[in-house]
Amino acid sequence: MIPGQEEAGRRFDHFHADYDEALARGLAVSGEDKLFFARGRVAFLSSCLRELGCRSPSVLDFGCGTGTAVPLLLDELGAERVVGVDASERCLEVARRQHGSERVRFLAAGEFVPRADFGVAFCNGVFHHVPRSERGEAARLIHDGLQPGGFFALWENNPWNPGARLVMRRIPFDRDAVMLSSLEARRLVEAAGLVVLRVDYRFFFPRSLRLLRPLEPYLGKIPLGAQYQVLARRPSQR
Repeated sequence: MIPGQEEAGRRFDHFHADYDEALARGLAVSGEDKLFFARGRVAFLSSCLRELGCRSPSVLDFGCGTGTAVPLLLDELGAERVVGVDASERCLEVARRQHGSERVRFLAAGEFVPRADFGVAFCNGVFHHVPRSERGEAARLIHDGLQPGGFFALWENNPWNPGARLVMRRIPFDRDAVMLSSLEARRLVEAAGLVVLRVDYRFFFPRSLRLLRPLEPYLGKIPLGAQYQVLARRPSQR
């Protein structure tokens, strides 16, 4: 079982029927839908990995939900195999129905056994649902799932961004979540044995200010974007 995810799994099982509707209501204040943000996250990760000369055939989607990111991980990252892991059986049912294939598997949290066989691990909006006391164990689980030299992209909502807080207040399954800052996230992955390579902030402007979005690449180090990515690497074996 993914640490801290049993309770979260029950919560998302309860909301699975109107998950997309609830998420859409929350995101409405930004003027965008979930696919806009999913594409943005994976495209940005892809650009970071290209700069590092990395192409991984195997990707772990840790906390995959209904599998929204999976087609993007296949296309943008050029993955040959994606394994999605989640604590919500109801969400996994949707993910398998919509995205399951020979190249994609979905596992319940209790079925996931880390075997150091993934080149990239992707995780979006999961750790704010994990109790603080159990976040370290969850991060170590991801560490153990990565190959030596593998990359971990941790995406989280930025508690310093008022828009991110507003969106979470509007979503029933996010209202009680405990957000973590990029500094907390950095310390979390470092404590798990990973080396942080970079921290970047994204999604500064809502749709109403979309003409300013070309500026975002120049703002990535300013801690005001609605989300941030901590990109870390498991040290290579000597």
